[in-house]
Amino acid sequence: MDFNSTVKGSLLEGFYPQGWDMEKIDACCANLPQSITERQSFWNKDFAPVECANVAEFDVKMGHEIANEIRKANAEKRKLAFILPVGPMGMYKWAVYFLKEWNESCKNVWCFNMDEWADADGNTITGEASFQNAMETAFYNPLGENTVPVSHRNFATKDNLPTYPEKIAALRADGAKLVLVYGIGRMCHIAFWEPTIGAEFDSDEKWMEQPYRIAVKLHPLTIEQNAITSFKSRTTLVPCRANTIGPKLMFSADYAIGGADGALSRGMQWQGMSLWMTLRYGTSRHITSSFIPTIPGKLFFLKELAGPLNPEAN
Repeated sequence: MDFNSTVKGSLLEGFYPQGWDMEKIDACCANLPQSITERQSFWNKDFAPVECANVAEFDVKMGHEIANEIRKANAEKRKLAFILPVGPMGMYKWAVYFLKEWNESCKNVWCFNMDEWADADGNTITGEASFQNAMETAFYNPLGENTVPVSHRNFATKDNLPTYPEKIAALRADGAKLVLVYGIGRMCHIAFWEPTIGAEFDSDEKWMEQPYRIAVKLHPLTIEQNAITSFKSRTTLVPCRANTIGPKLMFSADYAIGGADGALSRGMQWQGMSLWMTLRYGTSRHITSSFIPTIPGKLFFLKELAGPLNPEAN
């Protein structure tokens, strides 16, 4: 007895995104943990998942990867553009540490936050719960005099988000490298580009042309993920919409630095299925993160997320 044998006529029938093949998803999750890094036919030759034993190792390695991109850009005397997330977050303190230790300036770095909480009109949240505040507190302010110039920082407001494509295109035309930094959502979203959006398009190609969206409707499980991971279980504090970049910007990146660290206590977790879907499902507009392995880069993940994804194994 399982999901597929009991879903018909239940409250979950039609709840998950159109296009999700639950039997295929289950097969992805049934792979042996040690096989998670085995290369797949749809992966970019320069993409690699990187196993981390614990969160401390995960944070250091992601932070080093971000800082090293800045160090390389400075050495090559070129501009660098980042698309940045608020989650995961632990890597920022280590990026700051390495950049300060190496005395690397961020004056030639431009940053584009990938999303922000919003209302139905695209008005964004302000104050302590905003992604802008999180970035300033975790990254920009601690860098001190070597920080990213204020004029180079972009946040996903309804007025500024539509300027991202032109700004990024201008930077790349001037020789900048575009680096995507990301986490993977429970619903396999990157940024807040939800998998439900895939049903609006009749091809992956048309879906891939979308640069951003204002006031996207968030999936209920995205709300619950954030209630658990960011709002101490308090669902009533989580906005139901967000402004977000889209696949045209995300998947045109020259390099990507990703993280999956969604472990809980007592051997439980929320991100293992999402990780396996990303690495094994194959590209589909109904699973946003399935395109991640098509970009050169590294996806850092906690070893325990590989499983086995079976509670009886604990």
